[in-house]
Amino acid sequence: MTDALSGTDGLRIERDGAVARLVLARPALHNAFDDALIAALTAALSALDADPDVRAVVLAGDGPSFSAGADLNWMRRMAVASEEENRSDAEGLARLMRSLDALSKPTIARVHGAAFGGGVGLVACCDIAIGVPEAKFGLTETRLGLVPAAISPFVVAAIGARQARRWFQTAEVFDAAEAHRIGLLHQVVEPDALDAAVARQCALLAKAGPLAVAEAKRLVARVAAGPAAPGMDAANAALIARLRVSPEGQEGLAAFLDKRAPAWTPTP
Repeated sequence: MTDALSGTDGLRIERDGAVARLVLARPALHNAFDDALIAALTAALSALDADPDVRAVVLAGDGPSFSAGADLNWMRRMAVASEEENRSDAEGLARLMRSLDALSKPTIARVHGAAFGGGVGLVACCDIAIGVPEAKFGLTETRLGLVPAAISPFVVAAIGARQARRWFQTAEVFDAAEAHRIGLLHQVVEPDALDAAVARQCALLAKAGPLAVAEAKRLVARVAAGPAAPGMDAANAALIARLRVSPEGQEGLAAFLDKRAPAWTPTP
């Protein structure tokens, strides 16, 4: 059963057991960002990160689009704001992206319709991204004489520098097949199979140890920072040792040897 929780500033928060859904709820504006929605998303992520009952977070959009990027009224305000005000505003967007990227819970982007600008950033920050064939993507900032600076660390990490050099500069719109080819999407499914595909990932995550999932995410970030990083092998060995003797690791190993489901697995 899905329970709708509080929703303000264009954001709806829903809970379905251990799965939390953050739904961008400005359908008339194609779920475009403004400062209020950015702040609401950042606060919601912080709360979910601290909630031990949350095992996965799904990010979705209401209406015809996932997120069309920046809200026009917000852009008008920032166009007449000072450089310092614009810097503070951009730092808020960067904090949102960093919060989503570093969340200790696994995250899934449920992508339908358009994902432009900051919407692409949200997809790139999620651990798993699933979209429909009709989804469209674009890093269109250069058409406005701008660049996707705040989201760049996460988009480049998702698609690689070579692809980013093209898409950042040309501002081309591309489809879900191309997004899948370059690594922005993990999977493309038909619209009537989208929710089932997301649910399958949530079910797989529910079978994994929550501590192990969080450590796996941090492990990827650390390794991606550079395989030659000083002490990486020692740090990885220490991580394995720590997890093996942790209560979760002991339970997981015992369950495997006993041929039973571990304690964290949901009851059917």
